[in-house]
Amino acid sequence: MPILKSIAIHDNVKATLKYILNPEKKEGQFLCNSHNCFTNADDAYLNMKYVYEQCTHHRFNEPLNKIGKNRVKTIHYIQSFKPDPNLTPEQVHRMGLAFIRKAFGDNVQAVIATHVDKEHLHNHILINTYGIDRHKYNDNYTTRRKLRDHSDRVCLAFGVPYIEPKHKRGMTYGEWNAIRKGTSWKEKMRREIDTLVLSCKNYDELACALEERGYVFKYGTNTAIKAPGQKNFTRLKTLGEDYIVENIASRIKWKDDLGNASREDAYNKGQTLTICFASTITQLAKRVVDGTKRENKRDESLEYLPNNDRDVFQL
Repeated sequence: MPILKSIAIHDNVKATLKYILNPEKKEGQFLCNSHNCFTNADDAYLNMKYVYEQCTHHRFNEPLNKIGKNRVKTIHYIQSFKPDPNLTPEQVHRMGLAFIRKAFGDNVQAVIATHVDKEHLHNHILINTYGIDRHKYNDNYTTRRKLRDHSDRVCLAFGVPYIEPKHKRGMTYGEWNAIRKGTSWKEKMRREIDTLVLSCKNYDELACALEERGYVFKYGTNTAIKAPGQKNFTRLKTLGEDYIVENIASRIKWKDDLGNASREDAYNKGQTLTICFASTITQLAKRVVDGTKRENKRDESLEYLPNNDRDVFQL
């Protein structure tokens, strides 16, 4: 997936726009676009300035405070892709446009340009912190996580190769380094389970298959597993939420037709969607069985659409 990072712009918005729309960065390829504003730096600046000042009653070009925080005028996102000879600037630009629509909606003021001056293709996206509907866009840890998820999901549809993150939050450096070197027991177990989920009919069959491969189980309050050659047992729950006994059984029950694909292809391309689908449908099924499922309200005046039914839209 692409790497997405953000920069909060407190001043020099016009300079940022001129950098993003610099024709030298595009090597003659006109890969610029905009949403709810013009595509040249001077006019886009005036468009964003008008909306910002109407929403905040503060000047768009106000000087920086010497003490204390400054207001964020725009947010600069950089969406970088792994070098790939099969990936064209046009595809990267289309993915950037799709990302803007999915992540920010139709009311955002945004300028996007695809730069090809480096080995890796990348999109520069500048958005106004206030949309034309007066909605404010914030840049913080929570919103960045959601935006990265939107970026990954959009680009997954285009078959973009995966870029391993430098370090995953919540993971120790030792575990991350072991995954990078290919010596992680946990990663080995995840791969084994992910592969067997596609071919086994139930959890018991999966457990038997693991035992045939030399794995040892320890049952109790928390089921633990030990791989051949491993010193200590590892609790399944430490592998992740999708690897506890109940969720493994649900994944087997609700698996899709990826079982007909090759193991490596299924692992690389289909596992994320399979796990998300299995987790979602299991939650809904459990609510129905427990009697806690409430029928969602629909707008009867509208024609039937998936986004008018939250359960269907979620799936």
